[in-house]
Amino acid sequence: MDERRLKKLLDDYKYNNLEFDQVIRELRKLPYENIDGFARLDHHRQLRRGVPEVIFGEGKKPEHLVRIFNGLAEQSDVVLATRVSEGTFSIIKKDLPPDVNFDTNARIMFVDRRQSVSRYKGIVILSAGTSDMNVSEEAALTAELLGNEVTRIYDIGVSGLHRLLDQMALFKEARVIVVVAGMEGALPSVVAGLVEIPVIAVPTSIGYGASFHGITALLAMLNSCATGISVVNIDNGFGAGYLASNINQLEIIRPINHQVDNQIK
Repeated sequence: MDERRLKKLLDDYKYNNLEFDQVIRELRKLPYENIDGFARLDHHRQLRRGVPEVIFGEGKKPEHLVRIFNGLAEQSDVVLATRVSEGTFSIIKKDLPPDVNFDTNARIMFVDRRQSVSRYKGIVILSAGTSDMNVSEEAALTAELLGNEVTRIYDIGVSGLHRLLDQMALFKEARVIVVVAGMEGALPSVVAGLVEIPVIAVPTSIGYGASFHGITALLAMLNSCATGISVVNIDNGFGAGYLASNINQLEIIRPINHQVDNQIK
């Protein structure tokens, strides 16, 4: 439940559109709702962290995924489920809200009911190769759903550095760069050596045998000699997009926190 929905609930009670028992019934779902023991939906997360709970779709039974998604959609204007396959989406689509969307590249299923969104510029997402696009798009769409404007630059790996250098002008207005790479995972080190802003490195499982499904790229990024790099897990585009959003909106969030702290003092 976000602030808008909570305000509407209280206003409905204030102006006699809802009975007290109805309000209590809704508030009982905070801070979480137990769904038959297989899931506990954290409806309070939107109020606590500013972003609603996100569903990891991979490995869930279709019927469980439907109930979790619909449960969150009843309380939030934005619902996001990552790692959902096209096959799973085709099976469960009929049981989901009519305004559900599915992005095949990002493998993300989502609902976005916001009438208007203020998008904050500052995030650039780089992909070393076209094969890394699924992870890159997961990061990009995640950041966009969290209220950011994203610039995508794909297929600029280290095997042709002139392609990267041609894009340097786009980095001047960025506040954070997400760099997605498989194989030997060298691109984040190169980028971090050229810019003064935070770089989020995302290793992917793309590569031949000795890449060990992304472990080689992960270790290369963790051992980078370039400073200012944060590394997320293998193929974790969602985590990179979420962190990039936090960094990009830090100046917006921090004044609010300071105001709350001052009120407490």
